Amino acid sequence: MAKKVMSKDELLANKEQLVADYRARHQRNQKKPLLTKKERKVLDVDRDRGYAQAKFIRINAFKVNAVLKLIRGKMLTEALAILMYTPGAVSPVLIKLLKSAEANAVNNNNLSRDDLYVAECYANQGPTLKRFRARARGGASRIWKRTSHITVVLREKA
Repeated sequence: MAKKVMSKDELLANKEQLVADYRARHQRNQKKPLLTKKERKVLDVDRDRGYAQAKFIRINAFKVNAVLKLIRGKMLTEALAILMYTPGAVSPVLIKLLKSAEANAVNNNNLSRDDLYVAECYANQGPTLKRFRARARGGASRIWKRTSHITVVLREKA
């Protein structure tokens, strides 16, 4: 079932209803209505955030989420300071990702750099790469190379 593509005039005519549906709270089993990039731009939705995503990072998502718990809900400068002194292979990746989200928030959405905080951050499991190790008597065993997709969303403190 294809989604109906609306013109700019139709979007502006139904703006209140579309934005209300998008912002309404939904139960877990009911999907939130997804808006296309054009619809988000015309309706002026999600202009209050900086968003960055890193895909196919060669670190297990479980290990990434352990570090993400440290910075969730913190101000941007505090989160960067925490990551500077956190051991682990994921810290440099997260620092780069936070700086990218900050640049997106400041340059694309004209948000103030001083008021940004980490609103959402999560790591989902990516595809698992399978390698084989030679074993005794001509056998082989699998080596699981786990990957993850990391997402960071910055918002402005009200």
